[in-house]
Amino acid sequence: MRAATPGGHEPPTSVDYIIRHAAPTLAGLKTGNLFPLAFQDKAGFLKTLQEANRVLVPRGLRLLPLRLEEDKALLYLFRTSSLSRDLAQEQAREILCRAGYGEPGCLPCLRELTRRLRNGDEFPHEIGLFLGYPPEDVQGFIRHRGREAKACGCWKVYGDEETAQARFDAFKSCTARYCRLREQGATLEHLTVES
Repeated sequence: MRAATPGGHEPPTSVDYIIRHAAPTLAGLKTGNLFPLAFQDKAGFLKTLQEANRVLVPRGLRLLPLRLEEDKALLYLFRTSSLSRDLAQEQAREILCRAGYGEPGCLPCLRELTRRLRNGDEFPHEIGLFLGYPPEDVQGFIRHRGREAKACGCWKVYGDEETAQARFDAFKSCTARYCRLREQGATLEHLTVES
């Protein structure tokens, strides 16, 4: 239960942050979302993570801390079947191979991504593949070093601008709808579409 603030509003909870930052993934529109979350109590945060996964895992999603510090985490919410499909695409496999990912497959690639994020190596720009970005846009970002994009929204677009813009609009609309539903009392369980 959330305690009310002096203005009558309840402070946001971890579930509120998950919904606000990952609604398109919860709704089945996107492979994954990455977002930071600050916390005061690490043990309480880990318990919240476990509780969220009790709801998410049976529906085909997982919430993982890709980086975990004393008072903040970099969280990754993803759909396991979508991630496996995305990483199996030929162009995605080629990008990951060139980036030094050894063993193909969802779990080995996730382990390598986590290692790179935790070791503070150069930021892994191939991370877009784990978020459902089109491989041609991920490759374009790497090749052009983030410059010369046709458009910019949830990611920088180097390929099909019209399709990307339609997806950006769908993600924005989904997030607004999910935030409204949450304000009306919807739970994480009610807002998670099963894979």
